Amino acid sequence: METLNYISLDKKGILPVVKELQKLLADIQVFYTNLRGFHWNVTGKQFYMLHEKFEEIYDDMNDKADEVAERILMLGHTPANNYSDYLKISGIKEVSGKSDGKEIIKIILDSFKILINSERSVLEKAAQVNDEVTVAMMSDYLKEQEKTVWMLVATLKD
Repeated sequence: METLNYISLDKKGILPVVKELQKLLADIQVFYTNLRGFHWNVTGKQFYMLHEKFEEIYDDMNDKADEVAERILMLGHTPANNYSDYLKISGIKEVSGKSDGKEIIKIILDSFKILINSERSVLEKAAQVNDEVTVAMMSDYLKEQEKTVWMLVATLKD
């Protein structure tokens, strides 16, 4: 038995939502990996604060990856699970060799911009097919991430 039969979502209608969720999953996974590197390699005056903040953000991204993958499964599809697939569709690119805190924050902000746009796209597609659960999930993500963006922007000000 398919979950969609019980949650009253149309199998065909949900396809654009799943496609956007797959892209979001890829974005989250690449961002997560970048964040781990930033956490390990950051240096400078704000090392301690940034080291802790990057860990907080990547822990959050890890949770979100799991939630998005589970939502894809609930919608009757299989989430991508390898980096070669992620790198093909992610708007976020791999980053390595960065240690300057300000430069890293700017990269993180650019990544959040991509994530937020991706989440808004998921939200829009989900709203079109009355997938309130996905809409609510994306709304929650946007609320959290917009606050994080605000805090990171404030951190860059001297």
